[in-house]
Amino acid sequence: MSTVPADETFTVLDVGGTTLRVGGYDPRTGTLSGVRRMPVDGMHRTPGAPVPVLQQRLMEQIVREVAAHTGGRPPRALGVAFAGPISAAGLILAAPTVWGRRGDPLPLGELLTARTGAPAVVVNDLTAAAWRYAATEPGDFCLLTVSSGIGNKVFRGGEVLVDADGHGGELGHWVCDRSPDAPLCDCGGRGHLGAVASGRGVLAATRRAAREDGSAFRSSRLAALCDGRVEHIDNRAVARAVRAGDPFTTEVLRGTLAPLAQAITGVFASIGVCRYILMGGFALAVGEPYRRMLVAELRRLGCFGLGPEQIDAMVSLGVADDDHGLIGVGRLLAGRTPVPSSQGAS
Repeated sequence: MSTVPADETFTVLDVGGTTLRVGGYDPRTGTLSGVRRMPVDGMHRTPGAPVPVLQQRLMEQIVREVAAHTGGRPPRALGVAFAGPISAAGLILAAPTVWGRRGDPLPLGELLTARTGAPAVVVNDLTAAAWRYAATEPGDFCLLTVSSGIGNKVFRGGEVLVDADGHGGELGHWVCDRSPDAPLCDCGGRGHLGAVASGRGVLAATRRAAREDGSAFRSSRLAALCDGRVEHIDNRAVARAVRAGDPFTTEVLRGTLAPLAQAITGVFASIGVCRYILMGGFALAVGEPYRRMLVAELRRLGCFGLGPEQIDAMVSLGVADDDHGLIGVGRLLAGRTPVPSSQGAS
């Protein structure tokens, strides 16, 4: 196995729909250092800006943050975990939560190498996260994230299952609601799983339910957390209410979990993966109640050939931090970045 100079770390970034994180990854210990976070300069900061403008702004923001992290010195190598489908060549094919509408593919890795002089690896954020869990999971698994959107990646046979064009692991864009007034997804489509069952989807569903059944809302724990005002409902309050056992909020969440459970049964029935790890800010904020309700939906639907206890064991919560992409892309860099010849190999 290759060794890495003791005084060198990789510069790693995680670019999500609302937040950019940058830090250092030590490949000897697998630990992070100097992690900073800031808002992504994307569509949520400048609604309506053209996609090429948003792409250029994001590029400049990444270059600035890398320079700030390294003190202006060239980084040894860059790893970027990005919220969108990525081709094997490192092209960002789409970024629904970052710049919304589909623009021209962005060769982010090539651009970063040209701007910083450092080799750059760019992968989907869930692909990166899968490599984090691959270090501890004994077999195949499917990683599911429930945050501002929904995504998944299957890790099987030592690899993440995506093709050369980045296809695979986009359950969030499965159309689960074909009604004409289905919720609108960030990508512009309607009725996508991510628009229904993500943190944003649950928030929208909760606000709708509160308006439609004002009496039930006013008597709920959620109303007490939000001063009885629908416009004050946010995901933090939703998670707190569910953890407290509030019937009103729990029932709304349960309704959004039905299509997610259907998607999981589809993955199980098609390729036989029996291990599902939940991550993402919203799912982890709700915690064990979220896992239990999802398992209940899976039991109701049934997974062919599995009993209730086996279905319960299928689903677990991931690590309760937001370091998945940073650690995962650091692990990828450690495997792909050559060691200087003066350091030798072991």
